[in-house]
Amino acid sequence: MRIPRIPLPLTAVSVFTLGLLAVPQTAQAQIPVLCSESSLVTAINMANAEGGDTLALAPFCTYRLTSAHGDAGNGAVGLPPITTPITLLGIGVTIVRDPSAPDFRILEVDGGVNVPGADGDLTLVGVTVSGGSAVEPYPGGGIANFGGSVSVLSSSVTNNTAVAGGGIYTDRGTVSLNASDVSGNRADTGGGIYENSGSVSLFLTTVSGNSPDNCAPAGSVPGCSG
Repeated sequence: MRIPRIPLPLTAVSVFTLGLLAVPQTAQAQIPVLCSESSLVTAINMANAEGGDTLALAPFCTYRLTSAHGDAGNGAVGLPPITTPITLLGIGVTIVRDPSAPDFRILEVDGGVNVPGADGDLTLVGVTVSGGSAVEPYPGGGIANFGGSVSVLSSSVTNNTAVAGGGIYTDRGTVSLNASDVSGNRADTGGGIYENSGSVSLFLTTVSGNSPDNCAPAGSVPGCSG
C-alpha cells in the first residue's frame, strides 16, 4: 500500500528556509520514513519506481545500515542506488554503516551514462553521511556519483573511506555543496572529494581534515585546497 503523504511539519521550516534553492519548489508534501534501515530502503525503492519523490526522514534519527542493499556494477551500496530525482530531507539525521557490517559505500547516484535510462538526482538536506567504506577497487566511500547530479545542503560527509574519493567521488556528473562540510574521510587519493570528470562546486562549505588530501586531482575543485 502506498505510504500516505503528510504536509510539511512546522519543525522543518528552518531547514526548508535554508534549502529553498536545493529542494524542488513544487514539493508540497513528503513521504514520511520511519527510523529504521528497512523503512529507508523501502522508501527509496518506491521513490525510484515512481519517478522520484521527497522523503521526510525521522528527525534526529540514526539510520544504521547493517548490509548492502544495491549494486549497479560499481561496488556494493548501503542504500538502493538513486536513479530518479530524490530528496532526503532530514533534521539532525545520520545515515551510517554499522561498524560490524561488510564494506559498502553509503549512497550511489546513477545517470544514463552509467545505467541506461537512469536519471539520478539526489538532494541531501540536514543529513550526515558517515562510516561508508567502498569495496576495493571501487571509489566513493560516502557518496559516489556516476553521471547523475548531487546537491548537498546543510549536511556533512565524514569518516568514510575508499581508494579514491573517500567522502565523495564524481564521474561525468555534477556535485554542489552548500553550507556543508566534508571532513575526516580517507582514501589513497582525494580523501575528501575526487573529481574524475564533471564538476564540483562549493558554497559556504568546508573541506578539511581529510587524508591524504582534501581534493584531487589538485586544482580540480575550485576553493578546495590541500
